[in-house]
Amino acid sequence: MIYARASHNNDTLWGRITGDVFEPSDNAPWNNFRGTSAKIPLGRCRLLAPVTPSKIVLIGLNYHEHIKESQSASSVPEEPVIFMKPPTAVIGPGDDIPYPSELERVDYEGELAAVIGRKIHRADENQARSAVLGYTCLNDVTARNLQKKDMQWTRGKGFDGFAPIGPWIVTDIDPLDLKIETFLNGEVRQSSRTSCQIWNVFSLISFISKVMTLLPGDVVSTGTPQGVGPLKPGDTVRITIENIGTLENGVAGS
Repeated sequence: MIYARASHNNDTLWGRITGDVFEPSDNAPWNNFRGTSAKIPLGRCRLLAPVTPSKIVLIGLNYHEHIKESQSASSVPEEPVIFMKPPTAVIGPGDDIPYPSELERVDYEGELAAVIGRKIHRADENQARSAVLGYTCLNDVTARNLQKKDMQWTRGKGFDGFAPIGPWIVTDIDPLDLKIETFLNGEVRQSSRTSCQIWNVFSLISFISKVMTLLPGDVVSTGTPQGVGPLKPGDTVRITIENIGTLENGVAGS
């Protein structure tokens, strides 16, 4: 199943995608999803971020090769490194990533993200697996100079528009060995597989849930592989994950 959120005739709609048709729903997919009789050609809709999360929880340093290229760590962390982005960071497919004029460097980071389908707290890995609604793409946009300057990452990761998510949520796939690639202006910059992660998505959700309650619609993003790099105004960045799809965003001027 493919769930999405879209704008049509100035209305914001939840729904599901079947072929080239968007079928609106009365509510979000994690909320007793009920389809309506309406069918809208997908080409007449503008896809929005497929979630409106209460929080976005992300993981740092979850691929060995990314640790090697990162100047923030020299060895594998003993436990997952978690941080958060505010809901105001979320933008959707086709939206421009902002580039505030005061920033010296803004980087892309392509990631697999899980969308939580039901409330969980202190879950084991099996409970975490059953709590996932589906999967999507996320770009963990980062003000690299601020990340390196600050003792923690909130400011460098938390700007409005620094969490592009989409294009939709795909259910019923195995997330443990998917190809993930990031393209900058059509050139491959990141290429790996989720099987290369140090901690898989279910162990991460379990770990996070022992710190904080995860609510329906929350997003857990699983870290980026090697190949992160800078963006500049006018660039186009595209994240493609096997069996999910492609999230594409431009970069706005300051």
